[in-house]
Amino acid sequence: MSTLRALAQAQALAAGAAQPVATVRHLHLSPRPLVLVPLAMAGEANAPLAAVVGTAPDRPRLLVVPQPRNRDQRYRFAAELAEEVLPYLDSFRDATEAVPVDRGRDVRHRYVDAPQLLVPNPAGITFLRLFGRSTRFRRPDGDHPVHPSVPLLGRWLTFFAERAEQPGSAALVALTEALTLHWATGQSAVEDLHLPALLGWIDPPPGSTGAEAAARAEDPTVCPPAGPATDPDFDNRHLAPAIAGYAAAADDPVARAGAYAELAGLLRDQLMPTWELMWRGVGLLRALPPGARVAGRWDGDRDAFTGYAEHVDAGGGPQPRRDGAVAAAVRLHRLERAAASYAVQRAYDDPLVMAEHRLTGEAFVGEVTLADPARVDDSGRRPVLRPRIQVVTTEPVLVPVGATLYSPARPAQKSKVVFVTPGADGKTEVVLELSGGMGRGLTAPPGSVPEVGERLCLTTLSDAFLPAGAFPATEETPWTHGGPPAGAVDAAPVADGDPAEEWA
Repeated sequence: MSTLRALAQAQALAAGAAQPVATVRHLHLSPRPLVLVPLAMAGEANAPLAAVVGTAPDRPRLLVVPQPRNRDQRYRFAAELAEEVLPYLDSFRDATEAVPVDRGRDVRHRYVDAPQLLVPNPAGITFLRLFGRSTRFRRPDGDHPVHPSVPLLGRWLTFFAERAEQPGSAALVALTEALTLHWATGQSAVEDLHLPALLGWIDPPPGSTGAEAAARAEDPTVCPPAGPATDPDFDNRHLAPAIAGYAAAADDPVARAGAYAELAGLLRDQLMPTWELMWRGVGLLRALPPGARVAGRWDGDRDAFTGYAEHVDAGGGPQPRRDGAVAAAVRLHRLERAAASYAVQRAYDDPLVMAEHRLTGEAFVGEVTLADPARVDDSGRRPVLRPRIQVVTTEPVLVPVGATLYSPARPAQKSKVVFVTPGADGKTEVVLELSGGMGRGLTAPPGSVPEVGERLCLTTLSDAFLPAGAFPATEETPWTHGGPPAGAVDAAPVADGDPAEEWA
């Protein structure tokens, strides 16, 4: 936890309300997200019990599994869920746009928008990941046939779960993580995973403090858990008798219909409070202006959605159960690059995030007191434009002479530290030589060089492109990692009759 976030949590506790830790919204919000609140049966490995799903607050659809231990009913639930998810995904595949590549010498096409799934908390993402794993290898024929939409749903859920691992991606979002990215509460990180309590701190009812609202929200009779877990008392007192009553009415259609209605009513009462809280949280996030680099990250989600849709259309196979050595290394490298880029972009977009780096000495803010925008360096083979500026700051300057700094106001420009002169009055003078972002001529365009009086933020954080690393081909896996693969073992599907792998 950073120093500023710890301070914000202390202030939240003292004030009785959550404190903002961001000035802009750091994730994309779709105008039409698909909200999904899953519920799983306790004591069973990812056995779906119910879900409420929809794209509008006033149009939820409740899906119920009367007997989660029944294999056929679980896959019937998957088929019903596919009826909601797959048409939603297809609705984004109507229009494409041309994107220039290879420096404008060629173009590629991608969809103009992409779907976005919202779940209450990280446990909801885990549920979808495991549910996708258990369904993407099913077949519509064989010993245990399923509806053809079930394996397709599993592949798409796996795609979204993998995108959720990508830092900065907004394809699959846990609402509690999105909210805590922008607000700090007076409770622990574990308590922040409870959506009703978290929203109690961020948006308490009139006349109540955040602590009071969170305490009331922790009462499962007032605000049931936000999925996928259920309350043990509810399981013992209400759910177990309702499921038993449905099973006992197997031979009486009228009694069975009544038992199903009773069970559906119980589960609706459990899920609808969270459904309403989800849209309330979405409204809070929508009120924040998006960061400048949010759209660029969403472009990456659109690229990924387009690429996987084309893979599915071309008859490509499902994702493997586990990655090979090279594939795992490539994935880890990609995630590390994305995490580094995401951290820099958030700091560039948000002064509150940049303030954390100012505390650690990775950035400082000062005022430009001198500027020589016409300075030319003719010591090389040809003269080049190298303006110099002097920045005076009251903050500690921990960067050495020769270091390269960057400014969020001009990310394409490099500032080389020439002199650092501490003053007796607590101020430090920093002389910088500028390069880049000024064209190729010997005259700087207006606004490309900071002017005297401009307040400038300078940091060691760079948003420059990070080249990908080099990895061996799959057939050249090093002996330290098992040697070349013996076959397509990683992509082998789960056997239809293996219940241990099915819902693991």
